[in-house]
Amino acid sequence: MDDTIVAISTALGVGAISIVRMSGNNCIEIANKVFKGTDLTKVDSHTIHYGKIVVDEEIIDEVLVTIMKSPKTYTTENIVEINCHGGISTTKKIVEILLLNGARLAEKGEFTKRAFLNGRIDLTQSEAVMDLIESKTNKERNLAINNLQGNLLKKIEKLRNEIKDLISHIEVNIDYPEYYDIEIMTEEKTKKIVEKQIKELKELIKESEDHEIIKTGIKTIIIGRPNVGKSSILNSLLEYEKAIVTDIEGTTRDIVEGNISLEGIALNIIDTAGIRKTEDKVEKIGVNKSLSLIEEADLILVVLNGNEKLTKEDKEIIEKTKEKTSIIVINKNDLPKNIETEKLSNRITIETNTTTANGINPLKEKIKELFNLDKIESKKNTYLTNTRQISLAKKSLKSLEEAKKSLEKEEVLDMVEIDLKEAFDNLGKIIGIDYSDEIIDNLFQNFCVGK
Repeated sequence: MDDTIVAISTALGVGAISIVRMSGNNCIEIANKVFKGTDLTKVDSHTIHYGKIVVDEEIIDEVLVTIMKSPKTYTTENIVEINCHGGISTTKKIVEILLLNGARLAEKGEFTKRAFLNGRIDLTQSEAVMDLIESKTNKERNLAINNLQGNLLKKIEKLRNEIKDLISHIEVNIDYPEYYDIEIMTEEKTKKIVEKQIKELKELIKESEDHEIIKTGIKTIIIGRPNVGKSSILNSLLEYEKAIVTDIEGTTRDIVEGNISLEGIALNIIDTAGIRKTEDKVEKIGVNKSLSLIEEADLILVVLNGNEKLTKEDKEIIEKTKEKTSIIVINKNDLPKNIETEKLSNRITIETNTTTANGINPLKEKIKELFNLDKIESKKNTYLTNTRQISLAKKSLKSLEEAKKSLEKEEVLDMVEIDLKEAFDNLGKIIGIDYSDEIIDNLFQNFCVGK
């Protein structure tokens, strides 16, 4: 990391301001070569300077240059940020000039990667940076901010310190085996703390899995036979005309997607092609795709026409979704009811319509109730936020449970120590104390360039 990297840190396009960011030991000198104004090599840290980017006496742009000197920067290296006028041509030209003067184009996430490798942030905070960028709701943002502030780091460090203390006691026992009372004390203390840690990790894992919907949202599919009002329900939930609605069967032939926020949780909604037997090749592809989505969904909205009796297609769809998290939506309750609701007594059902102002509200309330959305909080709690973190926590939990078994069987403390060290190491991997280059490369390749 001895070189200097550069990238555009704002969205590339027409706008008032663009920011070009550099990080590295030589970034101030590189910027100074093309900056006409104050000598940037002599200014104080964390100051802003007006001037022009000039090449061969040609003015490229008027700019404001921010100088931030190591170590009090995002990467802990020297950082220069050039605020130029927005626009693709000007911004790219400034990057090109900096590249010609000694900088290298940054890879995806390389600024944050340097912050991690230089010890500025831990791995959970690095992941929180990307979570913050990608957050679509306030609860996602709050969860990301919570981890960015290091709350998850503090939780994991607390668990690791307790295990480290146990390992120290065990090693004292191994070094001084003649003291029987030390062994008894060590076993009792170890068992008590291991049981406490098992409880804490189980709670953390369960709560993290429950709160995963804060980050991922609820993948919701709307399914049913043609002309029961699926597309109208999608449009009502989104509050705009996303899907085409007609009286002609088979209008929706491919999936139509949209997103809403419900109690701060993203609802990722997919309207599917009406399920029926058809000889139309295109419609048949849409029907098959609709059926395949049943297995992928977190929530299925099975839409039935309350104005009609249950058909063979209705019954088949109800049967296919009986083992899934689903809501039977009896639509068109503004019309005379002809559906046999007694045949749906063992399923969650609600009645809706898409013609009155509040006709869709019962569906929204039922979704909130089903997923307990009004009680999910992200401001005060600390959670593992992705599969990598949860997987490592589960490995740590397994090792602690093995340690507990060894203690109950009164096995030698050396065996207990092996399991404790495995738990300690896996907790360390969550925050990046122990990592491989492959894991780091895979993690940061999902970042945007310039962050």
